[in-house]
Amino acid sequence: MSEQEKNSAIGDDALKFMDDVLTREEIAESDLRVSIIGELIKARKEKGLSQKKLEELSGVRQPIIARMEKGNTNPQLNTILKILAPLGKTLAVVPLEKTNK
Repeated sequence: MSEQEKNSAIGDDALKFMDDVLTREEIAESDLRVSIIGELIKARKEKGLSQKKLEELSGVRQPIIARMEKGNTNPQLNTILKILAPLGKTLAVVPLEKTNK
């Protein structure tokens, strides 16, 4: 084993493990979920809204919002849409980027 391999970041091992265990589709789904939730959090903070205020505006209970933001739940589409509306956002279906791999 080379010195560089010995000193590689533990994150590299975690990513390799994920690649070995998860399918490409599962990784893509996870990445998309993380991206959507990240955008929801960003939009909520940009609007200066607390989770409690977002509950009042969306009708989605604050504990559900908190679990969703922490990644502890897999929110249903209707929940995401209810949260997006008061944030002035919506979802769009767009073509996937084609990559040559």
